[in-house]
Amino acid sequence: MRFTKMLPGIVLPVSIAVLACWLESLLPIPLIGSAVIAMFIGMFLNQWVCRTDLFASGLKFTAKKVLKFAIILLGLSLNITTILDVGRMSLTVMVFTLLTCFGGGYFIGRALGLNWKLSNLISAGTGICGGSAIAAISSVIDADDNDVAYAMSATFLFDMAMIVLFPIMGRALGMTDQAFGIWAGTAVNDTSSVVATGYAFSEAAGDFATMVKLTRTLTIIPSVLVFAFIQLHIKRKEAAALQQEGTALKANVSLRRIFPWFILGFLAMSVIASIFQLPAQAVSSTKQISKFLMVCALAAIGLNTSFASMKRAGIRPMLHGFIISALVVIVALLVEMGMGVV
Repeated sequence: MRFTKMLPGIVLPVSIAVLACWLESLLPIPLIGSAVIAMFIGMFLNQWVCRTDLFASGLKFTAKKVLKFAIILLGLSLNITTILDVGRMSLTVMVFTLLTCFGGGYFIGRALGLNWKLSNLISAGTGICGGSAIAAISSVIDADDNDVAYAMSATFLFDMAMIVLFPIMGRALGMTDQAFGIWAGTAVNDTSSVVATGYAFSEAAGDFATMVKLTRTLTIIPSVLVFAFIQLHIKRKEAAALQQEGTALKANVSLRRIFPWFILGFLAMSVIASIFQLPAQAVSSTKQISKFLMVCALAAIGLNTSFASMKRAGIRPMLHGFIISALVVIVALLVEMGMGVV
């Protein structure tokens, strides 16, 4: 009976995901990923969906549970040993860009008056891996769907500009294929945008940028764990405040309840892929399933998000995303110059 109640809210985002994947396949180059397309379609349909409770439970299930399962499956496509071996040269650049995103993002977010969840989602999308990082961290900090949609939009708009500008800047700077691959892999956000940017410069740069991007994806693990502990600390402070006011705390605030168990599944999948020689077809199929499920989840998030709510947030989140993204581009380039890679 419960599944029957959730079915409409599952079928709708799955249908949107199918449409989004088809629209993405029509593009001559990967300018925009199916996840972003699905989210915007969902946001367009929100005004009709929000008028009924028919889809509510299914959308919640798809946006939360299906999303976590998609992230677990993603781990199987990441061979930790191979990625770190190829991406070793990019690790120094990555450390500085991550510090820029979360360190600079904290102060910029406060200066712009953004809530800490939205600010850190934008920073995570910029510093780690676009939609996947935003999705993973949003599951841990209980972010509003509006915050997720805004963070996705902010990183997406910057990526669109970088696909065009990066190859031009790279050639003007006389960068080698390897140097450009590291730069694009550490400074451009979403995977599809990294691939498009890298291969727009050269095939070798595209290969290297893709591998560097996969190395960045691994930082989802420590980032999610850090945010889990931050969320735990916040919950415990709220519990203490309620108890001081004489109000009983309904939720049991503990590490066991708030710990992101799905990230252990992600890690386990990565370890399996690193230890065992899995068939390439099986790994490829799992990655495609993971990607599709993530598109479904982001379609559900879009269906729960209204343009009106985003409009009320104003230009500040977009400004936050632009400043952080611009800083990452500059920092990545300066670090490469300091290493003598450029």
